[in-house]
Amino acid sequence: MNDLVNRYIDVWNEKDPAARRAQVEALFAADGRYVDPLADVTGHDGIDAVIGAVQEQFPGFVFRLGPSVDAHHDLTRFTWELGPQDGEAVVVGFDVAVLAADGRIQDVHGFLDKVPAQ
Repeated sequence: MNDLVNRYIDVWNEKDPAARRAQVEALFAADGRYVDPLADVTGHDGIDAVIGAVQEQFPGFVFRLGPSVDAHHDLTRFTWELGPQDGEAVVVGFDVAVLAADGRIQDVHGFLDKVPAQ
């Protein structure tokens, strides 16, 4: 699960659109779903679009994995943060990923613990 979660964080940091799309397709089931308080999308197109939109909203920021990954059966949970490469996190979240039978991600349920003030 650690490898899967690291690949998940990597896809959120991938700036090249073609490389990102390839990573999304390798990581998520074709009918995979990503849902958090701001997004609810299904499929590679939707997931790729959400990642691209976050990168546009926070240019130059990077995602970092939190201190631990916890997993059992087909579930894994982990924390992450988004901020400048060498700065304090602007956004902090907690995700739960559900794996498909083929080992790719079927669903991600995201929670936002810290968000920038509007």
